Amino acid sequence: MKLLLLGPPGAGKGTQAELLSHKLGIPIISTGNILRAAIKNGTAIGTQAKSYMDQGKLVPDDVIINSIKGRLNEADCQNGFILDDMPRTIPQAKALEAAGVQFDLVVAIDVSDGEIFRRMNGRRICEDCGANYNVVTIPPKKDGICDKCMGNLIQREDDMQVTVLARLWVYYQQTVPLLDFYSERKILKRIEATNLSVNKVYSEISAYFSC
Repeated sequence: MKLLLLGPPGAGKGTQAELLSHKLGIPIISTGNILRAAIKNGTAIGTQAKSYMDQGKLVPDDVIINSIKGRLNEADCQNGFILDDMPRTIPQAKALEAAGVQFDLVVAIDVSDGEIFRRMNGRRICEDCGANYNVVTIPPKKDGICDKCMGNLIQREDDMQVTVLARLWVYYQQTVPLLDFYSERKILKRIEATNLSVNKVYSEISAYFSC
């Protein structure tokens, strides 16, 4: 199964990717992780990406797509993979297709703006071990304290209201057009998840695999 998850920031794509990865026995492919590993290992792509990052520039799409293509050729991707952070734009989607990267299923997790603000305002991260929580959906056992290491939980700048608004604007401008793009290819399924639990969303996505 070659799966792409789409949705606004805070829709729960990362959580669903983890659950589906375990169910299907396929890896989650994160462009950030790929680039960090490439830089650490000193590969050609890593060196190229680092040169842009050191200058404070965005890594170009062609570098990212080449890194994804190389990652998908590894043994653990033979039975499929899950992408949840790429593509984010029509040009990226077209470039992936041109590179031979195809999807069996694209799932769009639709969540209202109001619910996104509520969820992201509730996000917390442990400043020591990096564990993620949400005071709305996945609260820690003790307020403000990490269950795993007892570290302090903090709110990231990315999850503050002004930043969330900016991220939603980018999503609507750049990523929402992908819904029509993949609908035309007849591989898009949409789930209205505003009022659904994590387990219910997972159940609805899983149902597509038996179709």
